[in-house]
Order: sequence, then C-alpha cells, then structure tokens
Amino acid sequence: MSPLSSLPLALLPMSIILTDFARTRLFPRTTRRNTIQDITPEQFERHLNAVSPLRVLDGYAPFCKLHVHRNWTSTRCLAVPITEHNRHLLRSGYEARSSDELPVLVRWFEGVEPPVAEYLIVILYSREQLLKEGTPITADWGVVGCMYTAEPEEMPMAPITMMRNALGVAEGGSGVAVDRAAYQRSVAFWDSHANWRG
Repeated sequence: MSPLSSLPLALLPMSIILTDFARTRLFPRTTRRNTIQDITPEQFERHLNAVSPLRVLDGYAPFCKLHVHRNWTSTRCLAVPITEHNRHLLRSGYEARSSDELPVLVRWFEGVEPPVAEYLIVILYSREQLLKEGTPITADWGVVGCMYTAEPEEMPMAPITMMRNALGVAEGGSGVAVDRAAYQRSVAFWDSHANWRG
C-alpha cells in the first residue's frame, strides 16, 4: 500500500480537475445515454472536490488513483455481461479515442438497457504524470476517465488500453509496461463483457 492510500481520506490534500481528454469522453457535445447523465462537467468537478470518496484504490501505476463515489446521477453501468440472449447485439469497428491516436478494434452492444450504476469510480492521474503526457494541469490530480459500476471495485482495464500504455506517450499511452497477470485478468473479464452505446 502506498503512503497516500494509507492516509485517512480527510487528510488527503488534493485538488481535482477534469482533463480535456476526459471531458470529451464523459461529457460529449452530443449527449449519449452511455456517458455521465444529469450534470455538467463543472458540477462533476465540484462534486469530486467537495465530497470525499467512499474508498481510494490504487490504480495500475503509482501515479494513478481511483476514487469510488456512490452514483449521484442516473448514469448506467458501463459494461454488460455477454449472454446467448444478447450476443447478437454486439457490434465492432476500428476507432480512435482522439484524432492523435491510431484506430484500434473495439466492440460494443447496441440495443441493451443496463441498470443504473451504483458507483462512479473516477480515474485520476497525478499532475506530474499528466505533465509527462503533455497535459499540464493546475490541480494536484486530473480526471482521465470514469467507470460506472454495480460494485465498488475497479473493472479491469481493456487489453488494448494496456497495450497502448506500453507503447508510450507518443501513441496515447502512459509508458507503463504490460503486466502479464493483469492482462490475463483483463482478457477473462472483457471476453465475457462489453461496453454499450445508446
């Protein structure tokens, strides 16, 4: 356990800001049902700075922390289990997360209705890491993503995200090498689950 995660939450000295990367994915210009609902980016940011998380989890590297918040919105779960009843609703295509990244193969559900998430798990990177990645921020931590889950636990990072991270900053990653055991856990989860779009 890192020294930071062993501190009581009330003593964690941190300010949080929404990065542009996360803003476009969590709060797109064209509203989508599979993104954060009911609030503006500014309200989301204010909540993260005003309300202590239920838990702080260590992320995949020392510069990454996960803040677990009870869902205060109508945002639905991000991942859906794949069953014989919904497998025919899976779609796939090559996409990039931004114009700077190379497209990769992704898959998703269309036409499913996941339950409302119980938790929002906010993915934070330290100011130092974001500076290395060419994203300077004025706060201590920057939001780079958010998971919408039924349990207060991290969903495994997608295998392609692990690969992109290992490629380094120039390819939209963080420069963290692939952990084989974590990669196998990720494959096991994402082989039986998929994101959805609506």
